[in-house]
Amino acid sequence: MAELANCSRCEAVFVKTIRDVCQTCYKEEERAFETVYRFLSIRKNREATMMEIVKATEVEESFIIKFIKEKRLRTSQFPKLAYPCERCSVDIIHGRLCGDCSDDIKTGLEYYDKMEKRASVKEERANTYYTYDNRKK
Repeated sequence: MAELANCSRCEAVFVKTIRDVCQTCYKEEERAFETVYRFLSIRKNREATMMEIVKATEVEESFIIKFIKEKRLRTSQFPKLAYPCERCSVDIIHGRLCGDCSDDIKTGLEYYDKMEKRASVKEERANTYYTYDNRKK
């Protein structure tokens, strides 16, 4: 069922279905995509960097990053087309995080699991009650 929402770009009220932007902003994004895709479809432009594309097409970098994340532009087809890591802003060509950030998060999660296990063992020991039977012969 459709619901009313504000456009994430222009704040206009619209009936939200699939997209998070209004029809006007969607058309603008589609024009931007066509411009970028036409630029990249020329053989000599396939190895253009993000800044070169922005400069040549005058399309905002945020749009190009959105197209990459939506997999409308594939970095495997355009080898120098990189976008920033969501955590540290280092240029990457796939995923949401660079290798260092991914490893850092994995290390943090492993440490957290280790601390959780220690806490549960400590709690188990604290809840254990020992007795000594003096009546044994």
